[in-house]
Amino acid sequence: MVTADEARSIVGIIGNVISFCLFLSPLPTFRKIWKRKSVENFSPIPYVVTLLNCMLWVFYGLPVVHPHSLLVVTINGTGIVLEAIYISIFLVFSPNNKRMMVVKYLGVELLFMGVIIGGVLGGAHTHEKRSIIVGVICVIVGTCMYASPLSVMKLVIQTKSVKYMPFYLSLAAFLNGVCWTVYALIHFDIFLTIPNGLGALLGLAQLILYACYYSSAPGDERKPELQLPTQNPAVLAANS
Repeated sequence: MVTADEARSIVGIIGNVISFCLFLSPLPTFRKIWKRKSVENFSPIPYVVTLLNCMLWVFYGLPVVHPHSLLVVTINGTGIVLEAIYISIFLVFSPNNKRMMVVKYLGVELLFMGVIIGGVLGGAHTHEKRSIIVGVICVIVGTCMYASPLSVMKLVIQTKSVKYMPFYLSLAAFLNGVCWTVYALIHFDIFLTIPNGLGALLGLAQLILYACYYSSAPGDERKPELQLPTQNPAVLAANS
């Protein structure tokens, strides 16, 4: 019989795979940027915010804060590497004003992380206190990121078109939210449950909208032109 720990590990590995696929979803955007040697009107905000979210979750999963959270660290550590690559490409092909804006955002993020790390490690001396402080911050940031698809869902309802809501990205977001919610519930972790449970619900809502409006849209409008922001314990896909 499979133990709770073994089941949690299996679910976590599946969640890692799905999350990794979501982290790779901006590749078409950056292929365009690389090919055109210009960021055009693409926004750096999703990648910068995702980087912050990943850093927070890696800190949360470290043994000094919340022991036995290796799978949370591995996927978000991977996210840090990929987002750093995306941001580097963005900086290379950005005009000076946009490049300086991104550098300022990164500076603020690093300062914020420094304050959080120093404050938590220096001021909270138990795993429980550290987990609560970092977990609350992660939930706030994660919830804000999970709310980002709402604007696109509103657009789908207004236009009665799924043109801006890719099916497979919505499906992956839903499965990702379900996996990490199950992972969090096996050994109950409220800070993983809240944002990922919300992500699963929003992913389900996107799939329901897709089912409602897919048949009413002309064939050419079913081809997505944008990729929706989404999230893992720390995943935000590209948004232009």
